[in-house]
Amino acid sequence: MDRFDNSPETALKWHSEGNPTALATVVETWGSAPRRVGAQLVIAADGRIEGSVSGGCVEGAVIVEALEAMDEGEARLLEFGVSDEDAFAVGLACGGTIRVLVEPVGSVLPESMLRDLVKARAQREPVVYEVNTETGHRALRRKAYSNRMRMDRSGFEEDGQTFVAVHNPPLRLIIVGAVHIAQALVPMARIAGYDPAIIDPRDAFASGARFPGETILTDWPDEAVAKLGMDTRTAVVLLTHDPKLDDPALESALKAGVFYIGALGSTRTHAKRVARMKEAGFTDEQIAQIHGPIGLDIGAAGPSEIAVAILAQMTAVLRGKA
Repeated sequence: MDRFDNSPETALKWHSEGNPTALATVVETWGSAPRRVGAQLVIAADGRIEGSVSGGCVEGAVIVEALEAMDEGEARLLEFGVSDEDAFAVGLACGGTIRVLVEPVGSVLPESMLRDLVKARAQREPVVYEVNTETGHRALRRKAYSNRMRMDRSGFEEDGQTFVAVHNPPLRLIIVGAVHIAQALVPMARIAGYDPAIIDPRDAFASGARFPGETILTDWPDEAVAKLGMDTRTAVVLLTHDPKLDDPALESALKAGVFYIGALGSTRTHAKRVARMKEAGFTDEQIAQIHGPIGLDIGAAGPSEIAVAILAQMTAVLRGKA
């Protein structure tokens, strides 16, 4: 799901206010479709809408179908062809075809299921919404579809009738060390969809002037990561070169099961780091999760290129390529 898409939350709110509401979800695309599979539009009976399934190409038709579906209390599976002219109007080179599933809340999508989904999202719990478009069976499933979850890829299964909507928590990046590399990495990570936070108890480094508008914590790293929380959708990047700062966050990350840990330093520095982690009681398997020296070996020179190498390695690990 799009990290900025609050469609389930909006649908639950409007429905809870007594306003008939439907969720429209892109379930399949061909060609140059304007929105990715899983994109959603919320439609209320009073005319309010939020979100998008096509960037404007077919919204009007979807709204009409959704209002009728709410009256009938039935789901609708719609298919639209987006012309080259309409596609060009929303910034695409050519058109395509999209299928949209419309589900009225309550009569089709149970309110209790939607409430559970919203709760899981609020708690940063990865979950999938599964619906069989032939039988109408719906379920929320946890610890399922591991490949889809890793790839953030909603879509139909091979049977052509089981649609799986992935609801992953937004990606987070925790950087320990408000150094020059961090200044380059933070805006790159934001573009890639991460919500970054910088930790550094050194006031000279951790300043709003160096990281305008960003989340900065000046607590000791173990206290700071405890405040932020870490999970399987978190990447941790250690950039201080100082074991007193890096190690407390590193130990917390190893215990939390974050998806990526990278630590700056030479091969020799990393060997010392490994020895300290063994002494702290971590297993070889746990320690092997640490990427050090950090980043893909692309011959990076300078902070900006090192940041590119780090973000590339984070992406490769996230998508199962490293």
